Amino acid sequence: MKWLFQHKLIYVFAIVKFALPFILQNSVYELHRDEYLYYEQGQHLSLGYLECPPLIGWMAHVSFLLGGGFFWIKFWPCLVGALTVIVAAAITKELGGTLLAQSIAAFTIILSAYLRTNFLFQPNMLDIFFWSLSAYYLLKYINTQEKKHLFFLSISLALGWWGKSSVLFFITSLFISIILSKHRKMLQNFSFWKAVALGIVLIIPNIFWQWNHNWPLIHHMQELNETQLKYINKTDFLKEQLLMLFPVAFVWIGGLIWLLKNVQYRIIAFIYIGIIALLMIGSGKAYYALGAYPMLLAAGGVWLEKLQLKMKWVAPTSFVLILLLSLPFVPILIPMQEPKELAILYEQMKLKELGLLKWEDQKNHPLQQDFADMLGWRELAEKSEKFYTSLPLDKKSNTSIYCRNYGQAGALKYYAVQEDFKQKVFCDNGTFLLWIKPSITFKHLILIGRNMPEKDDGVFNHFEKITVVDSVTNPLSRQYRDKIIFFENADSVAVTLTLQGLMEMKKQFQRKK
Repeated sequence: MKWLFQHKLIYVFAIVKFALPFILQNSVYELHRDEYLYYEQGQHLSLGYLECPPLIGWMAHVSFLLGGGFFWIKFWPCLVGALTVIVAAAITKELGGTLLAQSIAAFTIILSAYLRTNFLFQPNMLDIFFWSLSAYYLLKYINTQEKKHLFFLSISLALGWWGKSSVLFFITSLFISIILSKHRKMLQNFSFWKAVALGIVLIIPNIFWQWNHNWPLIHHMQELNETQLKYINKTDFLKEQLLMLFPVAFVWIGGLIWLLKNVQYRIIAFIYIGIIALLMIGSGKAYYALGAYPMLLAAGGVWLEKLQLKMKWVAPTSFVLILLLSLPFVPILIPMQEPKELAILYEQMKLKELGLLKWEDQKNHPLQQDFADMLGWRELAEKSEKFYTSLPLDKKSNTSIYCRNYGQAGALKYYAVQEDFKQKVFCDNGTFLLWIKPSITFKHLILIGRNMPEKDDGVFNHFEKITVVDSVTNPLSRQYRDKIIFFENADSVAVTLTLQGLMEMKKQFQRKK
């Protein structure tokens, strides 16, 4: 990409994109619940995980080798965000935009919803980047007809698969859009099908892992549908498409209209429309579509640049408008203030009326769920380890720590000071289930969970004594009232029932022979 060395200003935008989240986020916030899981994946390198393909786990492993600190975990989303700025500018150039158009596109990505997604160590950042990179190589092929770009497109989509399986929405829409556009002749090009074959070969290792583990992707989607996706309203989905990129909506909407009018590049608009339609049919969350917008924002930059030729006030007005519209959204996108102050601000901003404070439980709370999920983990981990350390040696050696969800397990392992404590933490939620060793044993058990076990629980009623030790005390944390419960003196049946239950759960992710 020779053009990359032509405009240093784009690099300035990329550097700002990388650094801005570190500058803005208040230091009181910890890692997000999901980030503890993805970081732990880096301790168990594999060709796949139950929640997602393995690329983010491999990135986590590098972070681990670099010390595993907050910066090195957040380094990846910030770096990918900076690269997305560069790719968006590259798309703009392929659409005919000069430095002005590229700068507009870069600016929109710095100050929009990507401010949050590019500071969370989650697979969504990879979706956004690889969808954008794929659009770039598609345009390179359209503009040059050089076959090598078909192979780069295929590699980009394959890497997108290794990042997050939702790239299937982009791939499906791409094929439909090729058929509907003037570029359907691509299907007659033998190099196109060789590129398709290359992409399939590149993802075969993960497909084999999926097959060998009884297709956990399907299990994961079923679970999401039962717990979250079934609540999604299609009207709300469309509203959120406008809301999550509201400060730059005039740019991407203008870009979409410009693409629809441009026969050469109309395929990009078709891809976007196809993705939105597929997500609506599949009851996808609104943010699943974020990867489809950089290419529209790039087109919007070109559109505004062409208007600038007729009306000299368009470009400066656009920059000012984007900035002014974005500023009120910054505290919504990234937690700049301490939790209590942020809760007061959200009340003043009436975010409840916009539905932005509604969590997965369908109830409104003082903070957004993402931000509440960045609190309480260190408190929980430190209190748990402190209690474990206080146990007499004979009890400590026969005690294991069981966590109800992957956030708790990941946080306890992340903040653990003693290796002995860390190695005794286990969980049957998510991929943590696959990491449980069949040799697990205990006489005493520390349970980390929200509620006490049911009275008729098959395992927990086999202990002699139960003591609630402590809990998370921050009322603004999503982990508020998560308990540390000590179960003492299990009978011989408890361990047997535990192992039987865990092995039975594991069976659903084992290929039937």
